[in-house]
Amino acid sequence: MWNEQQELVQYIDAMTKRANMDNVSRTKAYLAYFNRHPEISWSFLASMVSRNAGWNITDLYTPVMAGLLPKRTRKRLFSTYERANWLIFSDAYPQLLIYQFSKEQGVPLFHLLQQFDVSLYMRREWQRFWANDNCGRLMQAQIINEQNIIQRPVIEHPYYQKNVFRRLPFLLEDFLLLSAVLFPKLEGNVIGSYVYDFSNLSKRILLGKTLAAKLFDPSNFSTVLEFANTVEPTGSRSEYEDFLKISQPSLRAPNLRAVSNPIKHQDTIRVDWSVNGGVKTEWLHPLEVTENDRTFEHFYRKRKMLARIWQVKQTIWA
Repeated sequence: MWNEQQELVQYIDAMTKRANMDNVSRTKAYLAYFNRHPEISWSFLASMVSRNAGWNITDLYTPVMAGLLPKRTRKRLFSTYERANWLIFSDAYPQLLIYQFSKEQGVPLFHLLQQFDVSLYMRREWQRFWANDNCGRLMQAQIINEQNIIQRPVIEHPYYQKNVFRRLPFLLEDFLLLSAVLFPKLEGNVIGSYVYDFSNLSKRILLGKTLAAKLFDPSNFSTVLEFANTVEPTGSRSEYEDFLKISQPSLRAPNLRAVSNPIKHQDTIRVDWSVNGGVKTEWLHPLEVTENDRTFEHFYRKRKMLARIWQVKQTIWA
C-alpha cells in the first residue's frame, strides 16, 4: 500500500509539472478538471482567472504598452503574473488530483497532501468536504488558500516589492483601476470586477469571492462556461475581442506562445501560512454582489485612454 501511494505521489507530481508549463496549459488543465468534476467549482473560477492572467501578460507586448513602458518594467510585470500563477497551480493542482483519486478509489487520500506542502488549513478543509459535500465552503477555502500562497513568495518578496509593487507604473495602474478580471459570455456581453490594492491580501480574497459570486450566478454561469469550452485559450484578448468586434489595433495582443517560451521556476521551501497567521474572520464573511456590472465598459474606456496617451507620446517624440 505504501509503495502504491508513493507511486501515486510521483505521478501527481509529474502531471502537475506537465500542466504547469505555461499560462495556456494551466488554463486548459483547470477547465478540463472542472468538466470532469463540476462539484469543485473553484477549478472553473481558476481557469477563467488564469485566462485573464494570460491576457494581462500578452497586453505587455502590444504597441501601446511597449511604447509606454520600458522593456525592463514589462519583463518584471510579466514575471509577477507568471510567478504568482505558477505558484498557485503548483499548490492547487495536486490537491485537485488527490481528490480525483480519492473519488475514484472511494477512500480519502488527503494525508498525501502533506507531501506536497499543502497547508494544514486546506488539509482539514478537504477532509471536511469529503464528509459533508459543502461545495461553497470548499471554494471559499481555496480562494483564501491561493491568495495566502502567493503573499510571502511574491507580494512580500523584496525583489517584487522593490521592482514592481512600489514602482510608479504599478501604483498608477492600481490607482487608476486599469486592471480588471473579465468573464466573457459567448452571447456577446462581459462581466467582471476591477483589481485594486493588489498587494492587500484581504482585498484579493474579497475580489476572489466577488468573482466567484458573479461567475456562478445562474444568469452568468452557463454562458461563461459555454465561452470557456468553445473558445480555445491562447493567452490573447483576441479570444473575446474578435467575436465582440472590438477593434483597437494598437492594443492588439499576440498569442502567448508566439512571444514567450515556458519559464523555469525555482521552488522554495514553503512555510505553512495557516499555522503562522491563521484565518481572519473577515475572510469568511458572506458576500452580496450588486447586479449592476459596468466593469467591461469602463475597462475599455480606459484602454482607449491609454491608446491616446501613446499616440500623444509618439507625436511629441516624432
